[in-house]
Amino acid sequence: MTTRVLVADDEALIRGSFRLLVDSAPGLSAVGEAATGMEAVEISRRERPDVVLMDVRMPVMDGIEATRHICAEQPQVRILIVTTFDLDEYVYGALRAGAAGFLLKDTPPSDLLKAVEVIARGDALLAPAVTQRLIERYVAHVPPPRRLHITEREREVLTLIARGLSNHEIGAALHLSLGTVKTHVSHLLTKLGARTRVHLVIAAYEAGLVP
Repeated sequence: MTTRVLVADDEALIRGSFRLLVDSAPGLSAVGEAATGMEAVEISRRERPDVVLMDVRMPVMDGIEATRHICAEQPQVRILIVTTFDLDEYVYGALRAGAAGFLLKDTPPSDLLKAVEVIARGDALLAPAVTQRLIERYVAHVPPPRRLHITEREREVLTLIARGLSNHEIGAALHLSLGTVKTHVSHLLTKLGARTRVHLVIAAYEAGLVP
């Protein structure tokens, strides 16, 4: 099964490079290019891509607003923000709008292709080196801690998710089976109205679970 990818970036050179990269990979196919957020929304409606590689700063409509529109209209579309972190101060907003994760534009090509595959199969992906820095920076500006209506065990699992542990690592830390951990994660997604694991991390920071 081929994963269909839409590339959205206002720089023609980057769009073209990403498109060539996607088309060169087995199982991936670029279905279009968008130079503005509005074009990304319109092409997404028409082409129904599986994954959108979304820049943040684009004319007419930025990547955050485009992400919000696409996620609201087409929940099945997975959006991966590809950004230069130090310049784009709205990535946190894009994650809240429904993006499944983000990478930096200097990510090696092979890692970008792997990221597309991860996003396409329904997982979330964050750039590990900047995840905590990003979330802490923006959660510092949100209202008082969010109150979570979850069990104590779910709270423990959520805290470990926010610290970057995998399901296997959480199971080992809490002496739980992998199946039990997956069940807790599923319950957390439902209770917190989260689309992906990324949004569970955000919820944990907003609730003050991670100092």
